[in-house]
Amino acid sequence: MLRDTGLIFQRDMRLSLRNPTWLIIGIMQPLLYLFLFGPLMVTVVDHTPGFPSGDAWEVLTPALIVQTALFSGSFAGVGLLTEYRVGVVDRFRGTPASRSALLFGKVLAQAVQATAQSALIVLVTLLVFGLDAPVPGMLLSLVIAAVLAVTLSSGSYALAMVLKSEAAFPSLMNAVLLPLLLLSGVLLPVTSQLAPGWLYNLARINPLTHVVDAERAAFRGDMSSTELLTGSLVLLLMAVLALLWGTRTFQKENA
Repeated sequence: MLRDTGLIFQRDMRLSLRNPTWLIIGIMQPLLYLFLFGPLMVTVVDHTPGFPSGDAWEVLTPALIVQTALFSGSFAGVGLLTEYRVGVVDRFRGTPASRSALLFGKVLAQAVQATAQSALIVLVTLLVFGLDAPVPGMLLSLVIAAVLAVTLSSGSYALAMVLKSEAAFPSLMNAVLLPLLLLSGVLLPVTSQLAPGWLYNLARINPLTHVVDAERAAFRGDMSSTELLTGSLVLLLMAVLALLWGTRTFQKENA
């Protein structure tokens, strides 16, 4: 299985490098937020009570890392649906390759791509906006982004194999991701001081909220915080459930 996973990973990475359009598109949105929304955050953080500790870039940058992993992982199923339509998936079914490896190789490629995009966001923030964050915290934030990409791409691939519709899949993902993104506090933290009670309670139910909180705690270098511990546990649980769902779906579809 490890050999087959490596082969699928190499194949998907080669395809991505040959046509890096999606990688470029995926990084453009967070970079626009950095340049066009970040300066506004500086003023808002300095004059609005209730924000998490840290300066504007320590609040915004980790949230954009989560957003990058969120979109790159969640829409990974689009590529699988294209392969399904042209018969690539059927060709894989005729090989002796491990069915689990077909999933693991793809999600590993998604994790590498999301980590590279996240590293670029951190680098730009360091060089252009003077981000002052501890190196261990920034490295941990990249690990969190990689695990989040694995989680979301596993679920995305499983959902794509269930739907088998290139038209329905993006619409469904947009309908699910928009409320999750807004409630996670990516742009404006949903704290008890800023949000009404009902909105704050909804945000605490959203698992992505805890992942964003963990990213921000890592950027502050607060390695012993409850936010980092809770977010890490929530993310690991999500990753296990998503990988189980993806593995069962691939084994069933390729049986």
